[in-house]
Amino acid sequence: SMLLGVLLLFCLGATNALYKQWIPDTNYENKTNWDKGYVPCGNDVVLFSAQRKVSVFVETTHAVQEMRLPVDGELILNSGAGFYVLSGKDPACGAGATTEFQDSESLQWFNPALWQAAASQNDLQVGNFLFAVHEESVPCQQDDVVFKALSSFRVDTSSSKPTIPVKSVSVLGKTFDSRAEFSQYLSSRSGQMQFHGSSAVTVGNPGCGDSSGCDCGNSVNHQLICSTVKCATVSCKKPLSPVGHCCEVCGAIVTIDYSAGFNVQTYRERIHHLFLILPKYKSIQLGISKVFKSQRLLGVIPFNTIPEIQVVIVDGEEGKVSEALAQDLMTDIGSHGSEMGITGSEFQASSGNSSDLSGSNAGMVAGVVIAVLLMIALIAVGAVLIQKGVVRGFKRNTDVGDLGGTIDHGFDNPMFDQPNTLSNIPGLYGTDRQSISMTQTGVHFVNPVYDENEIDFKV
Repeated sequence: SMLLGVLLLFCLGATNALYKQWIPDTNYENKTNWDKGYVPCGNDVVLFSAQRKVSVFVETTHAVQEMRLPVDGELILNSGAGFYVLSGKDPACGAGATTEFQDSESLQWFNPALWQAAASQNDLQVGNFLFAVHEESVPCQQDDVVFKALSSFRVDTSSSKPTIPVKSVSVLGKTFDSRAEFSQYLSSRSGQMQFHGSSAVTVGNPGCGDSSGCDCGNSVNHQLICSTVKCATVSCKKPLSPVGHCCEVCGAIVTIDYSAGFNVQTYRERIHHLFLILPKYKSIQLGISKVFKSQRLLGVIPFNTIPEIQVVIVDGEEGKVSEALAQDLMTDIGSHGSEMGITGSEFQASSGNSSDLSGSNAGMVAGVVIAVLLMIALIAVGAVLIQKGVVRGFKRNTDVGDLGGTIDHGFDNPMFDQPNTLSNIPGLYGTDRQSISMTQTGVHFVNPVYDENEIDFKV
């Protein structure tokens, strides 16, 4: 049966975290939610598919000719909202038509195109959104998730994991940060209408307590995220592949090594105030994230990972503007990096250009040092084992033994010896084929397999 209700709306609370806001909605007043491309009016028949689950927020009052409701769904009425039927025709509505509400079943949580990111609640409200790699466009494990206050929605949370952990979730103005309370909401009729899929969203995850930033945690869902992304063709000389991104890009990547004093939010604000406000950089999109770089022994064997800051810069074109900004950032780091807790940096551009400042190769140097020390240790252990007799060393083959005498080479097989040596062995090719002869160079015998007679040993 159709559930009609009025839900009270509350203001969103402010917290210190990154916010990820869901873009689509199932609002009645959103014309893109209707198959005819406009909101139904007084002469129209409103149709909701009978078998489709749907939650629809209604902000104001609407006239309809007729409304056909689904078997299982809900209308969320704002204060003063409702429906009425006209006794006659609506002169402003046209001839009238049957208008159907669009399907929202396929909208996926892990589709990065369906989210907006902001550093604060105020930035969300004014539209000051952040660019991010695909993995971080989807809510990270320490993010606050926001579904717009005057809005309804339906999202598929299916993934290969049983849960999707986040810090908090705000629905219709109410913020849930208690795991038990939000679990109870998901079990309610509204929760079942709004969230569906195999994975349960859980709240109460700790926020990021590291000033240098935290790992997003979406690398485990990289394949799922990228399955929703269609990459555009790039035309630059050397396309770049940022960590956490699904597509190659034209632009630049600045990689930063840092110390304990580095603050990623302070650095993001510095870039904005010094560079992004300049007219020449108005086309720039810039994303900052913490990634983990693999350290490899001798450049091959991975033995450790180290965190670093990745700054991805794109400009929507071939990357020339992005490269100019990257060079400005490198200059700024060279002059003021130590004040910001930056110990080194490097950049690469899709033009093929690259540069680095002292300190950025510390990880590689450390890897080389460890490799050299490991090789020295192996050599030392080998020497000790040889000295102890556990492992025999390699010696040049001579006829002089350790005690100064001749070496007994044991039984030589004449079939595999050199012809000139075989011919010098007494009795080997003579008439006495049933013998074993012993000489100074060793003991020789005729293989009895090739002789029918018994062997007569002569010493």
